[in-house]
Amino acid sequence: MIPAWTMAGVLPPIRPQQPGHSSDRSPYEVGLCDFIEQFAFTPERTEILKGFLDYRAALHGAGLKNGFQWVDGSFMQDVENHETRPPNDVDVVTYFHLPTGETQVSLFAKARNLLSNTHVKATYKVDAYPYVLGEPTDTRQVRQISYWYSMWSHRRDGLWKGFVQINLKPDEDSEARRILSQKYPQETAK
Repeated sequence: MIPAWTMAGVLPPIRPQQPGHSSDRSPYEVGLCDFIEQFAFTPERTEILKGFLDYRAALHGAGLKNGFQWVDGSFMQDVENHETRPPNDVDVVTYFHLPTGETQVSLFAKARNLLSNTHVKATYKVDAYPYVLGEPTDTRQVRQISYWYSMWSHRRDGLWKGFVQINLKPDEDSEARRILSQKYPQETAK
């Protein structure tokens, strides 16, 4: 379950009423359907979530089904009430294992656009950052993970906040689309 926004309009970095050392903290592991259910409450958000689901479908079509996604950005904040605007997109870091027999070079050759932040943002309203799991860990990879965790754990003004983690498996995607289509049918029909 995703915790409710705090009075500042962000997800708490640690679940309320839990000790600071609790493992019930950001990134909150949540189901895709729960995520859709909680955040598809305006036409603008529904349109962004449709793009997110389309992006996931494209990743799955390229064979990327094993991994997880960290989801954050203004989409994960109550910007409607705190900044009087809707979110423009959703920020997503996708950590994935290469499919069997695939290399980074062969994946790039067949799925170049899915690995391009510019293309994905324009096509899906997803500010996307893909990273391969299962490779030998080196200093650069540790720095990248630390970068995302530290950047997404704070707002620019220094306020601590949380974000969510969603499994990349396509198990819930069909049901998530059904839920989304019932929220704002005119948006998901586009």
